[in-house]
Amino acid sequence: MSSEKFETLDDDFTSLLDSLRERIERKIPYYNGEERKTAIRHAERNMEEANIVLQEMEGEAKLAPISARTHMLSKLRNYRKEIEQLNRSLKRGTSSGFAGSEAYGFEKNDRAEASQRAKLMEGTQILNRTTESIARSHQISAETDQIGVETIDELGRQREVLVRTRDRLVDTDTNLSRSRKILKTMAMRVMTNKMILIVVILVELAILGVVIWWKFFK
Repeated sequence: MSSEKFETLDDDFTSLLDSLRERIERKIPYYNGEERKTAIRHAERNMEEANIVLQEMEGEAKLAPISARTHMLSKLRNYRKEIEQLNRSLKRGTSSGFAGSEAYGFEKNDRAEASQRAKLMEGTQILNRTTESIARSHQISAETDQIGVETIDELGRQREVLVRTRDRLVDTDTNLSRSRKILKTMAMRVMTNKMILIVVILVELAILGVVIWWKFFK
């Protein structure tokens, strides 16, 4: 994403650079009076726009991968040199083109435009810092999302373990229920056997009593 925007800004800067060369090298030296002042003001505006675009390009270069960042910064250094050369040429053309009250009036306008440029440059710097802060926030958000995904995966694995444990407990409870039924059945059989044994003993005692009575008292 940074490289695409950098290329777009590069095209804009190249267009501004060509416009500056055209005005500074081919138009301003041949203009006089009001026409010259207008051309210089236009050139200064182009210079200001070019500096703003350069700052945006520097911001994009800082966010670019290391493999592409070196090439971007090298290109920006060359652009800076070209802008400085054109700026010096523009200042020479400005100082040689006016005198007296005209020079004073233009200097006054130049101070006002310089103040506006300074404010605009400050706003651009604030925008670049905000962009970097947003980029860092996006990075932190991506890391947080990754941690969240890993946490969800871990919770999913723990849930599977709990489900398997619950299934084992259900099976164990089923086995215990069967064991209780078996024990109850065995207890009933023991009680039944005891009752039968008692009845048999009582019958035998009755028979023995009858035999004794018959033998000794009859």
